[in-house]
Amino acid sequence: MDFGLIGYPLKHSFSKEVHSLFSNYKYDICELEENAFDAFMREKNFKGINVTIPYKQKVIPYLDKIDSFAKDINAVNTIVNNNGSLVGYNTDFYGIVSSFAFFNSFDKNYHYIILGTGATSNTLEYSLRFLGATNIKKCYRENSKIKGDILYKDLEREYADKDVFIINATPNGMYPHMDDPLLIDLKKFKNLKGVFDVVYNPLRTNLLIGAEKLGVKAFSGLYMLVAQAIFAGKYFTGDNALTSEIEKYYKTCYENKLNIVLTGMPTCGKSTLGKMISEKYGYEFIDTDELIENKINGKISDFIKSNGEEKFRDIESEVIKEISTKNHSVISTGGGAILRNENVTNLKHNGKIFFINRSLELLKPTSDRPLTSNFEDLKKKYDERLPIYKSTCDVEIDGDVDYSERIDKILKNR
Repeated sequence: MDFGLIGYPLKHSFSKEVHSLFSNYKYDICELEENAFDAFMREKNFKGINVTIPYKQKVIPYLDKIDSFAKDINAVNTIVNNNGSLVGYNTDFYGIVSSFAFFNSFDKNYHYIILGTGATSNTLEYSLRFLGATNIKKCYRENSKIKGDILYKDLEREYADKDVFIINATPNGMYPHMDDPLLIDLKKFKNLKGVFDVVYNPLRTNLLIGAEKLGVKAFSGLYMLVAQAIFAGKYFTGDNALTSEIEKYYKTCYENKLNIVLTGMPTCGKSTLGKMISEKYGYEFIDTDELIENKINGKISDFIKSNGEEKFRDIESEVIKEISTKNHSVISTGGGAILRNENVTNLKHNGKIFFINRSLELLKPTSDRPLTSNFEDLKKKYDERLPIYKSTCDVEIDGDVDYSERIDKILKNR
């Protein structure tokens, strides 16, 4: 191949899409099992590669030259083949430093807790020390092959009252294992200052969603991914101008991946709004109620009458989990989708939730919705759900204004 990514597994990778944003070279994803690694590196049948788990340190013996940053970090994620001479770099370093600058979240006085002891944790520690941090601990399990500075079980005792910034440098929560149990309980840290999860797929891991619930600044590894890719592209092509446009390409990548999720009461206009956004801006339109009716081979109203609301909610949760891995979709949800925390979490993994808040007097009871078939039931559901809609959304949209105004606000707040 000319250019590409090696690692294993790589089902989660966005690298090909990121490189396509700013380059015209052919970039391939090469899921390389360990028994094929040695031959691949010895054959040198590439112009330039990026390297990810589990090969960031294993590639080093094959290099003819290594950049000083990569040498100090003892991890390489970019290799350039100069007529058979392999040169290694660590552009993750630039990605990490750029991320802290973009999200304005570095403070040298914080206690930085890095979850994990692999190659990425080494790069994080080096980058943080480069920025001026001195209080850095790498966290590990008792049965870890590579020991760190502090065991997970001792974190709360030592850091419960300190100004702590948590960084996840493990694959925990990465697609397709988005429901992995969290490594730590963020609520145990009274002075939690921020959370950085190097995982970028999904856009928001459970760790980040948990941090946001606590009102803590939280950001994923997507900016880091884009920044390191652009620095790698610079080494691949010699085009130094690329690095001045990281923010532009990050925003493009983010918008290409983000789902627009619409919540709100029945008849608030979610489906109409979703279809308009889909048709005008190229999003895939998904109506969860339509998917449910396809799954049950019938009408939701008839299903609820025959099987009860709880069984309907179970199927709704199944459907929402199935679509939660999609990207660049506009998703219209049923009125009660937000009643289950698991639905909200799944929708937030790759989406931003927009609550369409239409006034009660403008909503209409309809016979095909058994839970809101008359105004009295509609009002009861409205009163019950309103605080839940507000607490679970990322952005509230005035549902009384015309559709063009709603769409403008949604697009501005993606």
